[in-house]
Amino acid sequence: MSKNSFSSIKLPTGYSNKLLAGTILCLSVGLLGLGYGVSTGEKAPFLGWLWGCSFWLSIAIGLLMLIMIFRIFNSKWTPVVRRQQEHGLAVFPWLALCFLPLLLVALFGGDNSGVLWSWVNIESTTIEVTSEIQVKDDVLHQKKSAYLNLYFFTFRLVIYFAVFCGLSYWLRKVSFRQDIDGNPEWTTLGTKISAAGIPMAALALTFGAFDLFMSLEYQWFSTMYGVWFFASGIRAALAVTIISCLYLRWKGTLKGLYQRAHQYDLACLSLAFTVFWAYISFSQYFLIYSANIPEETFWYNIREINPNTGERSGWFWVSMGLIFGHFFFPFLYLLFYRSKIDPPKLIFIVCWILVFHALDLYWNIIPGREIVPGTFVGFEARGVLGSHLVWGIFSLVGVGFLCLWAVAKSFTSEEAEIIPIRDPRILDSIHHHE
Repeated sequence: MSKNSFSSIKLPTGYSNKLLAGTILCLSVGLLGLGYGVSTGEKAPFLGWLWGCSFWLSIAIGLLMLIMIFRIFNSKWTPVVRRQQEHGLAVFPWLALCFLPLLLVALFGGDNSGVLWSWVNIESTTIEVTSEIQVKDDVLHQKKSAYLNLYFFTFRLVIYFAVFCGLSYWLRKVSFRQDIDGNPEWTTLGTKISAAGIPMAALALTFGAFDLFMSLEYQWFSTMYGVWFFASGIRAALAVTIISCLYLRWKGTLKGLYQRAHQYDLACLSLAFTVFWAYISFSQYFLIYSANIPEETFWYNIREINPNTGERSGWFWVSMGLIFGHFFFPFLYLLFYRSKIDPPKLIFIVCWILVFHALDLYWNIIPGREIVPGTFVGFEARGVLGSHLVWGIFSLVGVGFLCLWAVAKSFTSEEAEIIPIRDPRILDSIHHHE
């Protein structure tokens, strides 16, 4: 099979300009919100920015893990779909740039440096049970201060993105270079990189979830949190893979290459990780419920009830939506064979999963305790609706446009074919059948 057997996708200049224009517009609004937040101490723009960036970061991490898992198992059916995932890895440097404003505020935000992560500024006020104290006087922070300090936090974030960007660079390089010279040693090198990269990426995504999300309420902790983030990212990455492959087949680029069997196997993986996500989420809830330790249970309490009235809050219905919409419905839907192989049906459910994945991240990031003197417990929980949602939509759309531009730009690379035409398993992948 010659290198010129398939033509690469060419990105129209107008399409590229529109994506960049959308990126600049939406992210400019988001940055204005961050500026407003720094000057006033308002947390909502930062929560929205973190939510929007984290949605796309989770997908990119999921794509990275899937590529390495496919290579480790040397699965013969994956090369056709793996190439589409490799283009998705082009977003990591841009995502690192998107997270940079949050770090810069933490480093140079002065009195409001702890506007997002309160522990960054030890002079910030926090809640201990029902009383107000400063972070530096909180015994839980004192016990965690060796880990939760700004400079170690900065170092860790740099390491996380260095791992993601480095692995992405080398995995893309070995795959794209093999298109040129056909040397099978590139496959061997890709497997070795994946073998070393899986534990590195697993640690980076786990501690990244601890630092970026769990430390928003630093008094709370869960050792299963990183596994939840892994499961969520894989689910979203599989959904994006299915959408991109079906789109390229519909456009004619992957026609005859992306088979129904590929689609079926990806859908089966989606079903498997739907069950895995539910298992991890339930296990975390059940263990915290059983232990009944106040430092752990408050995190779920503010996602179920109004702490001052004891009545169900809006977050309770979001929780029910995740149980039935993010697990039961996709689980039952994907049990049926036709749902896995019929493109319209499969597109519907993977888009559904992406919507509820965004809601899952929203449920994990946004709720928190806001100090309100005079209330029964001294604080109120942030509501479902608010300015954080508006700011979050701008960042979600803006970062999304940026990621689409980066992926589309990767598709125009002259050294990358639409499929890895000289991969040793490419013919097995093209002729894959159920």
